[in-house]
Amino acid sequence: MANDSPRPQSGPPQREGGPPRRGKRQYFRKKKVCRFCTEKVDYIDYKKADVLQSFVQERGKILPRRMTGTCSRHQRWLMVAIKRARNIAMLPFASEL
Repeated sequence: MANDSPRPQSGPPQREGGPPRRGKRQYFRKKKVCRFCTEKVDYIDYKKADVLQSFVQERGKILPRRMTGTCSRHQRWLMVAIKRARNIAMLPFASEL
């Protein structure tokens, strides 16, 4: 038995009024800028716990560059400053659960 009905098209459905869309919708995220570069900081002080606290999660982990937007140089300086502040008990190693 031959089926004379048209086969359904595979692929994305056709829109009216223009060519079909290809791929996912583009989303442009605003580029994060290093906070220390904009303020022209040449040294991240480990004694300023309030500044360092914003770069540490609640559980005590250091936030990565992709979340904070710091450049690689300042991320390394930040890591050293946070570790120094932890050693002199200005920042906690981990939070209490």
